[in-house]
Order: sequence, then C-alpha cells, then structure tokens
Amino acid sequence: MNDYVLRILNRGDHQKTWTAERHLLFVQQCEAYINGLKRDGRLQAAQPLIKDGAVLSKSAGDWKITPLNTAEEIQVGYYHVRAENLKEAIEIAKRNPEFEYSTTARVEVRPLKAEEDSTGFVYPH
Repeated sequence: MNDYVLRILNRGDHQKTWTAERHLLFVQQCEAYINGLKRDGRLQAAQPLIKDGAVLSKSAGDWKITPLNTAEEIQVGYYHVRAENLKEAIEIAKRNPEFEYSTTARVEVRPLKAEEDSTGFVYPH
C-alpha cells in the first residue's frame, strides 16, 4: 500500500448560500465517507481547514503576509489515504461528498514521498 494525499480545493465562499439543513447533510455525508475509509483501513488522517489564515511569501529577502482570499479557490481540507496505486487513490477521491454538494470542487490526488533518494532521510508519518 502507498500513501496519498487528497487535497480538497474549492472556492472559500462556496457554502455561503447553503441552508443549515444542506450544510448538516453535507457534514453527515463527509462523516460517512470518513467512517467508510476508516472501516476499509484506507484512512490515515482527514481534517477540514478553517477558512481563515494567511499566505506567506518571500522575495528578495522580504517577507510578505497577505490574508487568505476565500473568494478564490483555497484548500478546504485534506485526506491522507492508503491505496495500491494512483488509480485506486483517484477512485477513493471520486467518492468525496464535496463533488455532490459543490460544482466548484476539485481534488488533487498526490502520492506522498516517504524518503529522500539522495540522503536516505525518512520523513515522519
């Protein structure tokens, strides 16, 4: 089994017109998705990200800190899953409730690097 991160991307304001009932249904679907991944032994970690924060950059030795622009696409959460290969990780990502509830959702599926080839350094997990 290999480790993958499902990076959940969406407009930060995509839920602003949702009713409380729709939001509750979405959260319940996410909980069911997470429980299914746990039951199947696929889930390592999963968390939504609070839609607040800052963007840090550095250019020519100067730091720049800007507020997170939630009107644009942001990372709204992540899942760390185990899958046999990229194809299987993509199939896991396709079941994410974000797609059922939002037309602006995207999921980036990426393998995690376990160690550095050049130094043998093993990343903590």
